[in-house]
Amino acid sequence: MRLSLAALWYKKKLSSLLIPFLPLAWLFELVVLIRRFLYNKGFLKKNKLSVPVIVVGNVVVGGTGKTPFVIWLAHFLRDNGYQPGIVSRGYGGEKHVTPYRVSQIDSANEVGDEPKLLARRSGCPVIICIDRTKAATALLQESDCNIIICDDGLQHYRLDRQIEIALIDGNKRFGNGHFLPVGPLREPISRLNRVNITIVTGGERPDEFNMLLEPGELTALKNEKKIPLTAFLQQYKKIHAVAGIGHPQRFFSLLKKLGFTLIEHAYPDHYRYQASDLCFKDKLPIVMTEKDAVKCEEFANERYWYLPITAKLEKEVEEKLLKELKSIEVADG
Repeated sequence: MRLSLAALWYKKKLSSLLIPFLPLAWLFELVVLIRRFLYNKGFLKKNKLSVPVIVVGNVVVGGTGKTPFVIWLAHFLRDNGYQPGIVSRGYGGEKHVTPYRVSQIDSANEVGDEPKLLARRSGCPVIICIDRTKAATALLQESDCNIIICDDGLQHYRLDRQIEIALIDGNKRFGNGHFLPVGPLREPISRLNRVNITIVTGGERPDEFNMLLEPGELTALKNEKKIPLTAFLQQYKKIHAVAGIGHPQRFFSLLKKLGFTLIEHAYPDHYRYQASDLCFKDKLPIVMTEKDAVKCEEFANERYWYLPITAKLEKEVEEKLLKELKSIEVADG
């Protein structure tokens, strides 16, 4: 249902199937606007921490390349002398009402696919909790981090922040421009006018900051053996392509562009795989995203491979981010 609903959101014209739900969308928009007004005017309290907070998020539901960007951001901050930590709600895992520090040996079903991947790839402490303020407080108590990255926290106004970074899918953009459940919007598009940096995944407009997602080497789930793409293609042209992410077609399009012939298997975002889901009656390799791979490690065999993705940002993004960080230091100084 979710995939079919998302397909309706991204049609050029508003689908007649969604028109009966417009009152719900208007109500959702009203609640969003009232809630933001109450926080902005101080009627609802924001929790300010002793270290800067960078929030990464978007104004729509679904994938925008947020996880690769958060990994890039963590490495960028560390390369520039900071000690970052990450907080997340833990989507796709159990609901943690108390803060929990993620380790690489945790099950993705327990902590969520994105937090486990962040813990593995970022090199930073990662704490999950449905209350990100509690998670951030615990992070400061349990680590020596001096800056916090809040994953997917743009709408979590209770956690005060110094820098907001919003990501946009360069192809899908904002769909039909309506709020949930009629469209993909969680906040008005005008909300982007208030963030510090807006980054477009797969965009090509010269007036925007663009992020490219570059593929790495094919990696075996069973033993982490790596094979260059060209060598893998010489051996395997046709593959089973598996994606349980916000926009599976983005991954499938990448694989096609690389030269693969696909048998596509799209699943809902954060889908909890069982071995039976991927028991295909042939000997073709199964290639999935790294986010899917962390959920399939326990039953993977030699057929299972994942394609790691690395975010590449323009130099202007780095300069803009350093300028924003410097302004925080001056204000606190």
